[in-house]
Amino acid sequence: MIATCSEIAAELFISLSTVKSHVSGIHTKLDARNRVEIAAWAWENRIVEST
Repeated sequence: MIATCSEIAAELFISLSTVKSHVSGIHTKLDARNRVEIAAWAWENRIVEST
C-alpha cells in the first residue's frame, strides 16, 4: 500500500505542504503521472524492496 501524504507527514514530523512539494518535485524529475509510477520506478531501481 502506498502511504498518503498525510501519513508521510505524520511519520516524518513534517508539514503536509512539504510532503506535497517533494512529491511534486519527484513527479517532475521522473516524468511520472502518479505516485504508483514513482513507487514502480523505486522498485525497479531497487530503491525499495517488496514486502
